[in-house]
Amino acid sequence: MASEKMLKFTTVGRDMPEKRAPDLRRTDFAEIYGEFATEKAGQQAGRCSQCGVPYCQSHCPLHNNIPDWLRLTAEGRLQEAYEVSQETNTFPEICGRICPQDRLCEGNCVIEQAGHGTVTIGAVEKYINDTAWDEGWVKPIRPASERPEKVAIIGSGPGGLACADMLRRAGVQVTVFDRHDRAGGLMTYGIPGFKLEKDVVMKRVRQLEEGGVSFRLNCEVGRDITFEEIRAGHDAVLIATGVYKTRDLQAPGVGAEGIVRAIDYLTASNRKSFGDAVPEFESGELNAEGKRVIVIGGGDTAMDCVRTAVRQGATSVKCLYRRDRENMPGSQREVSNAEEEGVDFVWLSAPKGFSGNRVEGVVVSKMRLGQPDATGRQVPEVIEGADYTEQADLVIKALGFEPEDLPKLWGVEGLDVTRWGTVLADFQTHETSLQGVYACGDIQRGASLVVWAIRDGREAAQAILAQLAGSAAVAAE
Repeated sequence: MASEKMLKFTTVGRDMPEKRAPDLRRTDFAEIYGEFATEKAGQQAGRCSQCGVPYCQSHCPLHNNIPDWLRLTAEGRLQEAYEVSQETNTFPEICGRICPQDRLCEGNCVIEQAGHGTVTIGAVEKYINDTAWDEGWVKPIRPASERPEKVAIIGSGPGGLACADMLRRAGVQVTVFDRHDRAGGLMTYGIPGFKLEKDVVMKRVRQLEEGGVSFRLNCEVGRDITFEEIRAGHDAVLIATGVYKTRDLQAPGVGAEGIVRAIDYLTASNRKSFGDAVPEFESGELNAEGKRVIVIGGGDTAMDCVRTAVRQGATSVKCLYRRDRENMPGSQREVSNAEEEGVDFVWLSAPKGFSGNRVEGVVVSKMRLGQPDATGRQVPEVIEGADYTEQADLVIKALGFEPEDLPKLWGVEGLDVTRWGTVLADFQTHETSLQGVYACGDIQRGASLVVWAIRDGREAAQAILAQLAGSAAVAAE
């Protein structure tokens, strides 16, 4: 019976796909995990308890039907598993690779709470969808009929592409505008290849292009085209620019050469992986080879930077974070991977200043955790008299991202923003203060996860389709 393939968590231990040895993976930017074999994927999927209240599903921003596609995988019905997984997720093979499952689905797995070790949901999701691509189950986008309405999407990150996918499948004419020369946003230029190999993203971009989505790349709104021109030529507009403005430090010597932004550093590295000419990399400005590297920050971007520096041949890599390991925002799995690769984490430490016209060292303040603030997090406090200096040749600031001032940058009147600078929009319809203009992803919610951007983009598409249907009904009267 099919049901006999489930509930194996008491007899089968949790297992992940084989991970390449640290000494090997330090030498390249290939993904560090292999693929499950079919038998092992089914075996691990069969550990699912098929619980009555699937917390894995409720803690997934997309509410993916995880128990069902785990059961189908355990039963060997992989094509059906793929079809279920893609019903709620535009890019399941990407989420299987880069979602912080330890904080979302896997971290809330019922059998994990019972002490049996979580189901390896992300690895099974990756396996299902990689198999779907290999077997040709991922079908081209072919709308049943074409519609005359035109929608513009500004930004080709996960939110913009998810919206484009849904709109195009409904027959809408979609144009995506992006300032970069390749689509994909941070999936292309921000996330390193060892977490998300670039052909995975480019495959989805090609699918959208071949399905009729038009891309206008190297096109910056406010420089190459105005927002009003875009708005005038389309029935609806989605703002999905993401957030790229780097939070900065206020400390003596912060303007020294050799202190760089994480986004610049990661973009240069990813461009090299595409084979682009990158003068800032070749000159050494954005290249860690032979350098003592210090990364400041504790989020996923900081983890991307330290692990990139290792692969570029840094002589040492240290990560400074002002709280302790238990209170860092980044994925604990990524921290473990970084430690295996030789990264040294200096907890409870913060930069106080920098020495040298070209950076030579970071003056570090030792910290302790004080009383909780209004959010419940303990506030870091400086330990007086405990400063010391870390030697450094390259310092990378990975302190998070803030939104650009879009109304000012684009010269748009009436586009309301929040006190944080994000575009003010309804969190269900995603409509902004301007009629027919929507926003989704990080530019609406602040710097967040790819999976949240995908959810926002899908919701925005549904709202836009409802608006277009309403307009068509009015026009028909």
